[in-house]
Amino acid sequence: MKIGVIMGGVSSEREISLQTGKEMAANLDRNKYEVVPIDIQEPSEIIEKVKGIDFALLALHGVFGEDGTVQGVLETLGIPYSGSGVLSSSLCMDKELTKRVVRGEGVPTPEWCVISRGQVHWEEQLRGLAYPLFVKPNTGGSSIGVRRVDNEGELRSALEEAFRWDTSVVVESMVRGQEITCPILDGKLLPILGIEAVESDWFDYSSKYNDGGAEEKPITLPSEVEARVSEAALACYRVLKCSVYARIDMIVKDGVPYVLEVNTLPGMTRNSLLPRSAAAAGISYSELLDRMIQLSLEGRSRGKVVVS
Repeated sequence: MKIGVIMGGVSSEREISLQTGKEMAANLDRNKYEVVPIDIQEPSEIIEKVKGIDFALLALHGVFGEDGTVQGVLETLGIPYSGSGVLSSSLCMDKELTKRVVRGEGVPTPEWCVISRGQVHWEEQLRGLAYPLFVKPNTGGSSIGVRRVDNEGELRSALEEAFRWDTSVVVESMVRGQEITCPILDGKLLPILGIEAVESDWFDYSSKYNDGGAEEKPITLPSEVEARVSEAALACYRVLKCSVYARIDMIVKDGVPYVLEVNTLPGMTRNSLLPRSAAAAGISYSELLDRMIQLSLEGRSRGKVVVS
């Protein structure tokens, strides 16, 4: 089977995508697959570059990668691909929509508002939000363009930075508690990881991708808290129509899990959380890739990865 590892892309997360793609390509079993690294630098390239592959292993992040766009192109070309379908990818890429959907399902998420570029009287929307705040591009990832804001004087510059990356920005109240992540594979929860940033007071870009930037390891939660976390993670996976695998990031405060976001193409670098969690479950990186490919192929044959 000829596997095209599609990486790079045009989003702010291009460099992380290249790291993910190279790690995936290095760990695919050469006895099973013919591996074709595909670096996308312009959206128009994809149709030509995927010709002849049997399966697209997606290592893309961000816009034109994780937002359903590439998935739609591959659907049109009849090429099976890894992970969630068009609708789920698009929903989960949009932090505002994700929060609205999961809150509608009864899953807690931090209080927030959304500000659009050029919007007037946006200050009124901040009523009820307590500092510290996090200011985030609505469709970004890898904490690029994200700032913690401790007072009103820091807010405007944080908004300006976030608007460099997106036309809408989520302003979210900080929840103080234990940061965790919940990877899911084939609808089943893998070991929950606790996250403690070492180089920063929150899990920012350097904490995520620098060696030693954070301590990320399996965590034991009280049984009743673990049950709530599992229920919230699986509810997000289900209501957002995720397929094959995903990663749900949360903060646990006073035993209550607050969902921050849902990642349909989580990072797969050597420092990434999904491979760490899989390893804790006894699943090697190579085996994880095998399962992602096979589950995606099975889901597509059942019609579940088409526009799920």
